[in-house]
Amino acid sequence: MYKLIGITGPQLKQKGVSAAMESSLNQANRQSVYRNIKSKKTEESEEKVLTSPNHEVHEVWNNVGLLLICMFLPVYLLLILDGCQPPTEPWLFFGAGIAQLWDWGALQLVVFFTVLQGMLYYLPLGKVVEGKVGHDGTHIKYSMNGLHALTLTVLLLAGLWHQGLFQGSSVTSRVPQLVTACTAVALVLSIGLYLRSFTVVPQQLVNYGTRSNFLQEFALGREMDPSLGKMDLKQFFMVRIGFVGWAVVDICYLLTEIAKNEWPSISLLLVVIFHFIYILDFLINEDSILPTKEYTEDGIGFIMVLGEFIWIPFYSSVPVYFLLHRPTEISLLPAVLICLMFGFGFAVYYLSNEEKSEFRKNPNNPALAHLETITSPSGKKLLVSGWFGWVRHPNYLGDIAMTLAWCLPCGYTSLLPYMPAIQCTNLLRLRAAEIEKVCSKRHGEAWQEYCRRVPYKLVPYVY
Repeated sequence: MYKLIGITGPQLKQKGVSAAMESSLNQANRQSVYRNIKSKKTEESEEKVLTSPNHEVHEVWNNVGLLLICMFLPVYLLLILDGCQPPTEPWLFFGAGIAQLWDWGALQLVVFFTVLQGMLYYLPLGKVVEGKVGHDGTHIKYSMNGLHALTLTVLLLAGLWHQGLFQGSSVTSRVPQLVTACTAVALVLSIGLYLRSFTVVPQQLVNYGTRSNFLQEFALGREMDPSLGKMDLKQFFMVRIGFVGWAVVDICYLLTEIAKNEWPSISLLLVVIFHFIYILDFLINEDSILPTKEYTEDGIGFIMVLGEFIWIPFYSSVPVYFLLHRPTEISLLPAVLICLMFGFGFAVYYLSNEEKSEFRKNPNNPALAHLETITSPSGKKLLVSGWFGWVRHPNYLGDIAMTLAWCLPCGYTSLLPYMPAIQCTNLLRLRAAEIEKVCSKRHGEAWQEYCRRVPYKLVPYVY
């Protein structure tokens, strides 16, 4: 599950074990050891194949914290979005503004988008990938056509806009109302998921042990791998609602900027381009999230569904929303430097993930023969050179650099557009420490030797 809704689109893909991860002797024997939080992306976890998922007791959350998140996450997001408005604008939560939070037109847009993505899931395009072993002993199959769904969604949006049947302001002018409508839809769908879980066999349920209660089960999810026909609901919410929704929101902001000024500012255009590079990379490698803890261990409840409906699309796009309401002009040199920073982050993120992925698939790959390794007492190997000889979590470093790069065009007049970068940095810092505890326990002296040889977690010579 998302820890404190820490997953933003950018961190989902990297969730998992540290970069110096061992090569697996057999994919079916990999065990997911990471504790994740929400993602553009963080390290992949080791795959954990569970034929009887309910035999393990799943970690539970603090009940008070869980209740607060369920109740106030939309409020927190609305406050951030409201703060992005010009200072002269009245606050939405004061006076008569709060009565404007509900809009039936916004609800129609949310329902239309949700139904559209459900239909596009069944496109006979893209590959079908086998994931974890389900309760019936067979591999769960996932349709990897998220990129096709995004393409058709964008083409439909562009066609409607070109014909004058849709304007970006249809979304931009009612963002708070859309967040409220998304919250309502997420609540209804979560109730449906909760009730549905009482119709399945016990092997399909998450085991919360003696600390199980209604709040834990409703918020974190009772059923582990719910599906609707051929549609895997985890994948649908995470990829189609979350990431495709993020792209659509960014496009609507961009169309609004074009309608206002005929051409977008360099700062806003840069942020949208960075976002799209990130989203496209995620969708092209959509199957890379299948080993993550959300897929292999967690249930799907209100927090996950709510996060995909409001957090990824609207929180991840806060820098664009800020620039739309508080334009900031940047000159050529800062723009170039920001592009270089994003390019650096993307290169580190992508290349380190590729190196790790290839090593996990085949540690005897001749292309990796130059890499040094340490043999763990478990019989597996730890990478101690290459990207993972530089810092212990290079893909985290890349992720942070990319997130900061798409916040920098907002200037320095407000902290609000930097909230995604601040959250990303703190989240990955905490996760790195959490992962290393697990790795230390699993690999013992081999891990201590790795830490001695590679002393920095995230930033060389700094941290």
